[in-house]
Amino acid sequence: MSALNNLDSWRELPAAQQPDWPDPAALERVVAELGSLPPLVFAGECDQLKNELAAVARGEAFVLQGGDCAETFAGATADNVRNKLKTLLQMAIVLTYAGRVPVVKIGRVAGQFAKPRSKSTETREGVTLPAYRGDMVNGFEFTDEARQPDPNRLLKAYHSSAVTLNLARAFAKGGYADLRQVHAWNQDFVAESPAGRRYEQLAREIDQALAFMRACGAEPEEFHTVEFYSSHEALILDYDQALTRIDSRTGLPYDVSAHMVWIGERTRQLDGAHVEFFSRIRNPIGVKLGPTTTPEEAMALIEKLNPDNEAGRLTFITRMGASKIREHLPTLVEKVSASGAQVAWICDPMHGNTFEAAGGYKTRRLDDVLDEVSGFFEVHRALGTHPGGVHIEFTGDDVTECVGGGTEILEDDLARRYETACDPRLNRSQSLDLAFRVAELYRSA
Repeated sequence: MSALNNLDSWRELPAAQQPDWPDPAALERVVAELGSLPPLVFAGECDQLKNELAAVARGEAFVLQGGDCAETFAGATADNVRNKLKTLLQMAIVLTYAGRVPVVKIGRVAGQFAKPRSKSTETREGVTLPAYRGDMVNGFEFTDEARQPDPNRLLKAYHSSAVTLNLARAFAKGGYADLRQVHAWNQDFVAESPAGRRYEQLAREIDQALAFMRACGAEPEEFHTVEFYSSHEALILDYDQALTRIDSRTGLPYDVSAHMVWIGERTRQLDGAHVEFFSRIRNPIGVKLGPTTTPEEAMALIEKLNPDNEAGRLTFITRMGASKIREHLPTLVEKVSASGAQVAWICDPMHGNTFEAAGGYKTRRLDDVLDEVSGFFEVHRALGTHPGGVHIEFTGDDVTECVGGGTEILEDDLARRYETACDPRLNRSQSLDLAFRVAELYRSA
């Protein structure tokens, strides 16, 4: 059986978190159309990212992965894409200087249109409708018409992803990502933010380093452009399989909807459809691991998803919660490392730290996010392993969705600009706070 035919093997297994499409024939037509459309990314780009993630697994690089919790079709605008990229680049320059290693920049963009839900329905004032599963599946408005899963949204997700990727590539290669310009933005942040003032020394050091290189006439290409990769949780398997192609160079299948895709905490069942599908594609892949993950489960995932122990192929993204990471992470890292498995470790400090504020808003405390990152670093330093990166939900806008930060947001402020389609995101200022704090962790190690 060919590799292409093997891609159907997941259909024989339980597939968690899939929509209940009301019209199977309509879904089949959409999937066929998606299968005929051009790739959003190329297999060679996926391999390039895999090589960079191999350096992360060896302790020679650091990952900064971030973006929206759930993208929306309305958000695929030049301003939104530019602001997210700007924030990511600002964070990356700080981490690059502090860590003295390359920073691999991966966006949660151009495909993050679907979200797993704890309940399949939502009830308001006695009315029960299907839960909102992301713009790829149904609408956010609480009406029967909007909440019905519509496979035509899969096509809209593809076209919205294409627009986002085109914008991101234009910004990344067209001069917007120039290192000196990005540093100037950070200097503005340090000067204007109450929290930023604690980072003046680090910002001044970066400024002096850039001035020295300019005086030496150093003008490498890397100063003016960046490599930027896309990623999303490959939740809706019909979409990701439809965008899987056989690479003409190697004859191997790649999910060309994104450079990297990951499996969520709720869909990582060893006998489930997601793990089976991911075992067939050749992209670099990630798996979210929560606090209940056992070392045996982690080792079984490695055996299933990376049996050849290929460096850069598999990333474990831990999402433990600030109160649990120091207790649960050490055994996982220790057992996996002792096995010789080549895995990159990334910290998702967002999903384990969500709570409901008094006003009913789902939120996170920046202090909890920072504490989980601190715990992640502490565990890896104690074990002599590499803290390979952070995976965060953020936006480049001045939203009020998470509490805390230098320009402090209180629970009473959440209603002011609570705009997320799903989970709360760090705003630009909070994201930069996080980057400078992670830089401090690097420097104190």
